[in-house]
Amino acid sequence: MKIRPIRTKTDYAAAMKRIDQVFDARPGTPQGDELEVLTLLVENYERQHYPVEAPDPVEFIKNVMEFMGLGQNELAVVLNSRSRASEILSRRRPLTLWQIRKISAAWGLPADSLISEYEVA
Repeated sequence: MKIRPIRTKTDYAAAMKRIDQVFDARPGTPQGDELEVLTLLVENYERQHYPVEAPDPVEFIKNVMEFMGLGQNELAVVLNSRSRASEILSRRRPLTLWQIRKISAAWGLPADSLISEYEVA
């Protein structure tokens, strides 16, 4: 097991290839340990080179609604206002803390996914 830091795309590709080779290794074995270390190195490289931005709260709500088969009317019921649901989905109004709490509780969503540092009123 020769493990070194992942610094380049070539290093990354080699690490991914090796992960594929030892993917089914049992934990606690030398190959299992190698897989665990390689996975940590790859995660670190990806975090540095391919950061994932936090989702936009309105897009998150729209995606959840689509996934759950919900429409604007169901959001209006949660918010007790058809006009507020429309304004939020069309981005004419930011979500308030009260609305975030209501949506989170009603649909079982993590509140932090509904918060944008620029949009909460």
